[in-house]
Formats: sequence, C-alpha cells, structure tokens
Amino acid sequence: MANLPRGWSVTTVIVVILFAIGLLDSFTSNPAAYLIPIVILGGIFLLYKFPPSSWGRGTKPNQPYVKQTRTQPRQKPKSRTVPFRVINGGKDDDDTPKYH
Repeated sequence: MANLPRGWSVTTVIVVILFAIGLLDSFTSNPAAYLIPIVILGGIFLLYKFPPSSWGRGTKPNQPYVKQTRTQPRQKPKSRTVPFRVINGGKDDDDTPKYH
C-alpha cells in the first residue's frame, strides 16, 4: 500500500474497499433493485444528450443566408458635451453636527 494516490489515507482505502464489497454483495443477492435507478439515470442522461426539442427537426434543406439591406443608414445621435461644474462651498470647522 505504498503507492496510494495523493490525499488517500489507509482508512479511506479500507472504507472504499468495504463499500465496493457491500455493493457487489447486494447486487448479486437482488439485481432487480438496481434496475430501476439505472433505467431512470440512463433516461435522464439520454434526455440531456438528445433533448426533445431536437426530435422534430429531421433533415430540412438549408436555406441560403440573405443579407438584409437597410433603406436608410443609421445616424448616431449627437451627444452634447457638458463641462464639469464646480460647486463652491466649504466644510465647516465645527466637529459637532448642525442638527442633533
């Protein structure tokens, strides 16, 4: 057991081996119990890979791409440049707030 994968301790390997033995034992005693979950997970996987929206497409002839021309070129709206405003004011030197 000197060649364990990184991060696996001896107890982790023992637990995984015991889990595999228990899984094989329960599968050999009652294989029908695993049939329903396998069928459901397989159906979910197939629906994920081949969604129902792609079932009706079939093989349709591809229509050529036609570029649409515009009647008028787009005009950019003219933006007005507004300079920054400086608001004159100052900070009161009082540390107490005006309204208390």
